[in-house]
Amino acid sequence: MTELKRTLGLFKTTLMGVGVILGAGIYTLIGKAAEVAGNAVWLSFLLAALVATLSGLSYAELSSFIPKAGGEYYYARRAFGRFFAFLLTWLLIVGLAIAAGAVALGFAGYFNAMFDTSVIWTAVLLIMLTTFLLYFGTEQAAWIAISCTLLEIVGVLVIIWLGLPEIGSVNYIEFANGSEGIISAAALIFFAYIGFEEVVQLAEESKQPEKTIPRAVLLSILITTILYVLVAIAAVSILGWEKLSVSNSPLADVADHALGNEAFFALSIIALFSTGNTVLIIILSTARLLYGMAENGAMPRIFANVHSKRQTPHYATFAISAIAILMVLILQKIEVIANLTNFAFFTTFILINLAVIVLRFKEPMAKRVFRIPFSIRGVPVIPVFAVISTMIMIMNVGWTAFALGTGMILIGALIYYFSPNSFIQSSNN
Repeated sequence: MTELKRTLGLFKTTLMGVGVILGAGIYTLIGKAAEVAGNAVWLSFLLAALVATLSGLSYAELSSFIPKAGGEYYYARRAFGRFFAFLLTWLLIVGLAIAAGAVALGFAGYFNAMFDTSVIWTAVLLIMLTTFLLYFGTEQAAWIAISCTLLEIVGVLVIIWLGLPEIGSVNYIEFANGSEGIISAAALIFFAYIGFEEVVQLAEESKQPEKTIPRAVLLSILITTILYVLVAIAAVSILGWEKLSVSNSPLADVADHALGNEAFFALSIIALFSTGNTVLIIILSTARLLYGMAENGAMPRIFANVHSKRQTPHYATFAISAIAILMVLILQKIEVIANLTNFAFFTTFILINLAVIVLRFKEPMAKRVFRIPFSIRGVPVIPVFAVISTMIMIMNVGWTAFALGTGMILIGALIYYFSPNSFIQSSNN
């Protein structure tokens, strides 16, 4: 059997992790987070980073002895059985589809600030456009993603540079809603960290993965956290949390306040590329996840169909886009959609952390290339803290997102139990 070539060292692996994490979240949600947390929004970024780090370590351990694509399905399958494996995959797929809707609304906010268009219908049209592009092929997706990622980084560094002269102009521990506001904002901001879990998928292509992967996970979260915290401090220093909280294009408004209309236009263009690219990549990757699970029999077989001419998983792509558009049309508020995405991921991370604990007892002799340190009577302590912290987060996503998320879980359970035996229950993969 041919194995993947191990060519990735710590630098490349970490750089790829930063590229995945540093997406549109900072461009779209910092204003809404500031509304809840005030000038202390930077603390919310730190809290969200802590939760991400704890779960990132669990991903690192699981991937070190279950190195499979679509790893979450197999982790849950080994730990809890087929039902929870399906439910976890369902949450991932639907959560990512909803994330595309949240980012599309972020794109529409910046577009509206520039051209005074409808936010809702601009978001819908963006999703339709990206779906059209993905239907016709994805050959250029890689270089587009790299180019847009570089633009994202430039935009972030510009905001930090603009904020340097203003450091100290506000009280950075001014809370808008006390400590509860910090936690609620962290639950929302977690959206900006989604992607760290993808780093562990590089385990089979990394040199010394037992060292490289956990270090890359931690370093990529650390680097993006530093950038996020500096951006948050710069933004409130320049604009103040009150003005930041009412903006549909927060970072562009920060640039406008500091340098004028030309800077507003430049940052808006960068934000459009960033958010548009993120929608494209989310739909692309989620459609492939749905396609892969359908091919393995864990989702309806129709989603495993590939277009005869375009050679793209068109049904899977259409399904993901339809969910994203539906969420935009029904919910319409970016913070609600982002929190619904976070609910899906928080639930997933709870299961992932529990899987580490269960498999320590269920498969104690399995060779773990990377093993999370610190255990009490065989129970790994860090995953326990990860479960507790993630449960605190999930209780702060808001009642609307919590109720919709619970409904999402119930729909997944109904699909599992009432589906034909030709898929899901019959899957032995």
